[in-house]
Amino acid sequence: MFKKVILSITCMIFLLPAYAQVLYQPRDVKIAYKNQTRDMTGKPGKNYWQNKGVYDINVTVNPPNRTIQGKETIKYTNNSPDTLKSLNFKLILNNHKPGAARLWPASPDFLTSGTHIDKYTENGKEAEWEDKNDGTNKRIKLASPLPPHQSIDLAIEWHFDVSVQSGREGAIDSTTFYLAYFYPRVAVYDDYEGWDTMTFTGSQEFYNDFNDYTFSVTVPKNYIVWATGDLHNPEEVLKPRYADLLKESMTSDSVISIATPEDLKARQITKQTGTNTWKWKADNITDVAIAISDHFNWDASSVVVDSKTGRRASVQAAYNNDAQDFHEMVEYTKHSLSWFSNNYPGIPYPYSKFTVVRGFADMEYPMMANDSSTPNPVFTRFVVEHEIAHTYFPFYMGINETRYGFMDEGWATTLEYLIGIDDLGKETADKFFQQFRVNRWIHTANQEGDVPIITPGNMLSGRGLGNNEYGKAALGYLAVKDMLGERLFKTALHGYMERWNGKHPIPWDFFYSINDISGQNLNWFWDSWYFNNSYIDIAITDAEVNKRTLKVTLENIGGMPAPVDIIVTSKNGESKTYHQSSAIWAKDVSKATVTIEDVNNVTKISLDDGIFMDYDISNNYWNMEE
Repeated sequence: MFKKVILSITCMIFLLPAYAQVLYQPRDVKIAYKNQTRDMTGKPGKNYWQNKGVYDINVTVNPPNRTIQGKETIKYTNNSPDTLKSLNFKLILNNHKPGAARLWPASPDFLTSGTHIDKYTENGKEAEWEDKNDGTNKRIKLASPLPPHQSIDLAIEWHFDVSVQSGREGAIDSTTFYLAYFYPRVAVYDDYEGWDTMTFTGSQEFYNDFNDYTFSVTVPKNYIVWATGDLHNPEEVLKPRYADLLKESMTSDSVISIATPEDLKARQITKQTGTNTWKWKADNITDVAIAISDHFNWDASSVVVDSKTGRRASVQAAYNNDAQDFHEMVEYTKHSLSWFSNNYPGIPYPYSKFTVVRGFADMEYPMMANDSSTPNPVFTRFVVEHEIAHTYFPFYMGINETRYGFMDEGWATTLEYLIGIDDLGKETADKFFQQFRVNRWIHTANQEGDVPIITPGNMLSGRGLGNNEYGKAALGYLAVKDMLGERLFKTALHGYMERWNGKHPIPWDFFYSINDISGQNLNWFWDSWYFNNSYIDIAITDAEVNKRTLKVTLENIGGMPAPVDIIVTSKNGESKTYHQSSAIWAKDVSKATVTIEDVNNVTKISLDDGIFMDYDISNNYWNMEE
């Protein structure tokens, strides 16, 4: 006889208006919907806009001297309906200044005097910029207001010292520097908040416009430069043999060692002039980063990232020879780019290159990662896959990481888990996910763990921040994937990404897009998972068998509408698992009755949550014989 599970609550309930729920919207978001810059369908509104900068940057680096000299021009276009009387600039490296706001104690090696502005002009006219008291934000009143749909030409000269302590940026060693957030940039001015004036405290991440960048890096001979974007003058900075190797790697499936320890020792890789200027370009991207070294190995290859067109992406790694795990880094990266392009999210890698540099941060940048070396190659690959996943969230999607970090870290964590299943098998991937992403949250019974995910990240620190942005958010995405099914979930995800890539989505854009594209009102789910002080704790409160029909009553003590497996054991010791998606909570998030037919001689019932770890498992069992 055909055996089946009949749910007392079916997916059709998602469509019933009686159970529809309105999601909380903060007042600034309500105004955005009223102004029609965003739409309740999840699409950009008819009045959506965003501003843009065109940057031309020149930096000079002369290791072991840690002082960096920079010049830039910015053509900044105001696409908003507002006349801007001032501009807000981001000076992230001022977080290194003594006395700067930080969420952790700084060592002397972290401290510098910050960013120093040497000259500032507006439309060719020099203006005053007093940098003594600058923080990570600097508001400059314009000499002439910038009307809607007009541009301003800015020019800035500045210098700063690379910190001895290397984290997200800094001196990896005395002649190897990683430069990130190194240039003054105009902050985001958006439709729901206006200027982004959040102070960078060293823990949260970033919010950037989609800009066009042309930049050059001048370094002494024998230094190699890696950066976001495409290198436009390899023949001017590399000797012919090495320029040819780089070119060959762009279409090669094999890993090519462009610079080996022997090559580096011979000091004949770059043109032997006093200095070389490496020129780069990257358009419609949210940031750029740079690495330089005179002794890092350089490996390169390529991988097909778009099977329809055959488009390839360059894959490169820069590392000290002692970092044994990095000798395989190009292969790890190729595998990641291919998997993400063809599986989840299933969008071809959108850029021309990805470079992994051996540093200390385990941190992502557009087309770049600054990753630490570990003795465990499995963990090394695990980390780089997470950082590469950030290509899509936040870089392709333009997310405000500072305020809504769960929109990018949560997705990177989801993708890290999904590729991990392919890499390691589901059992091992589940254990990794439980260990690194769920266990610390679910088994720590304190108020921080219950703070709603929607809480702005700039208001959080410590476990509250980490739990919300990584494991809790990822579990929510995975629960929706389980509930909608593979095909519909991917269709909805792709629709959201198509609507918002190159733009600035906020959580409501995601929630409403998934509702709209799936044709299901999931507000009951979004509200319970992302807007409430919920956690995972499901209990069996009753079970009865009538003839061959089993009814199991579940109580959702924790309030999160998580999926669960019901395991039914019969007298002969045989057990069968009946998977329940989060749909069982659609009518009543606090209680559900599941009906299972064609059972026989039931003795025990238990719950298995898998990666959706249960806070209290003592109530996950029911003995029918008692």
